[in-house]
Amino acid sequence: MNRQAYIDAVKAIDSDDDRYVGIGFPLGFNVDGRLFNQTKTVLEQAKSNLRNLLLTTKGERVGQPEFGCNLIDILFDQNIAEISGKVDEIIREAVSQQLPYIIINDIFVGGLVDDENQLNIQIEFSVALQPDVFDSLLLQFTMNEMYGY
Repeated sequence: MNRQAYIDAVKAIDSDDDRYVGIGFPLGFNVDGRLFNQTKTVLEQAKSNLRNLLLTTKGERVGQPEFGCNLIDILFDQNIAEISGKVDEIIREAVSQQLPYIIINDIFVGGLVDDENQLNIQIEFSVALQPDVFDSLLLQFTMNEMYGY
């Protein structure tokens, strides 16, 4: 199948309400009682894939030891300016290697003013198939939840 035929086939699935693109994340029962939450659009599936990539530590996934990124290693360093640059670099590198069809438009890193134990990462992205259609993913990390105290 040539590239244009592939793009046309994916767009057809993307616009058909009776077809699904993939399985959503997190895994679990959906409102219809089906075992997996299914995604209807390429952008929706990309968001699930991106969340899965960023919440997986390298070496964690059996059979794919290079899948993931090591955000957990730097999340609660003391210097927020340094963290922002490192987070941006880690995310962009992981996406370019593992999910090259995702276009990262912007990454915002910050904590809550009244809660120094929380770090928020918001990623604005699109997919190569539809570069003008955007979505965002918000990841919230709380030190107490991560370390059990």
